[in-house]
Amino acid sequence: MAADVPDRPVSRKVGQSPRSRCPAPFLSKTYDLLEEEDEIDRRSEALDNGSTESVSRRRIVSWNAEGNGFVVWSPAEFSELMLPRYFKHNNFSSFIRQLNTYGFKKTASKRWEFQHEKFQKGCRNLLMEITRKKCEPSPFPAYLKASGSEENAVTAMEENNQILLMEENKNLRKERLELQMQISQFKALEMKLLECLSQYMGNNQQSKFRRLC
Repeated sequence: MAADVPDRPVSRKVGQSPRSRCPAPFLSKTYDLLEEEDEIDRRSEALDNGSTESVSRRRIVSWNAEGNGFVVWSPAEFSELMLPRYFKHNNFSSFIRQLNTYGFKKTASKRWEFQHEKFQKGCRNLLMEITRKKCEPSPFPAYLKASGSEENAVTAMEENNQILLMEENKNLRKERLELQMQISQFKALEMKLLECLSQYMGNNQQSKFRRLC
């Protein structure tokens, strides 16, 4: 009688789809806020068309007319209202640095408009193709680069020199204040001496006049 052969474990990889890539959270959040603002604008236009009195809504950020970029119309309101909601901070400069990190370009001189060839309205699937900029290789050969210990030593020396300069600057300011106080005291003493001399000269002249009389 043949021995029972245990079943071979079936590989989990069979029939399993490869894990799909996800876009960077910064890109997804930026895209989401633009889509949400676009939806709010469409609703606002629909309400305006159905009412007799049109009330225009001031835009803070939106896609540009071509849909291949976006415009921050009011950086102040964008920093105050949009950034804390999506990115947990209100630093517009930090937002721009993040855009630069992913290769966005500022395309207008008189407004904050940014574009990326893979960041387009209605094409969320392209976001996963946007990656961070890679650091450019150093033009200096390896043997010309300073070692870690040398860099640390240079950094420590620079910090020490900076501390010494700040201390020297502090001492110079202190000496300057002391000299100014001494000058003020000497001026006050000079005024008193002149006053005493004037009184002495006046009294001396009066005594001479009395003798002549």
